[in-house]
Amino acid sequence: MRSDGSALNARRWWRSAGFAWEGLRHAYRSQANFRIEVWAGVLALTVTILLRAPLAPIALACALVLALELVNTALEAVVDLASPELHPLAKVAKDAAAGAVLVASAGALAVGVAVLMPPIWNWLGSR
Repeated sequence: MRSDGSALNARRWWRSAGFAWEGLRHAYRSQANFRIEVWAGVLALTVTILLRAPLAPIALACALVLALELVNTALEAVVDLASPELHPLAKVAKDAAAGAVLVASAGALAVGVAVLMPPIWNWLGSR
């Protein structure tokens, strides 16, 4: 072990990564929308690779949607913990977070159309 504490930092990183994976597993198991978005992303990335289209915009759009869905899930859990009873502000928080996911999803769809339509048209035209 180096004297700068790098082994300790590596252990902390792996521990943090384990917590992050637990969050991903929880979201996948408990959130139907997250599962749908994961598989929509897999489909979009597969089509992108098969069409040899630019991968980065599609990957970033998918990552943004999934990240916001995770934030939405976390926010819903915190709101439920803080306000077990129905409260108008709790509804605003949950609705706004869901709206962020919707905006990101619409943006991802627009990116998908912009990036994938030209190669799809080329592929259809070559048939």
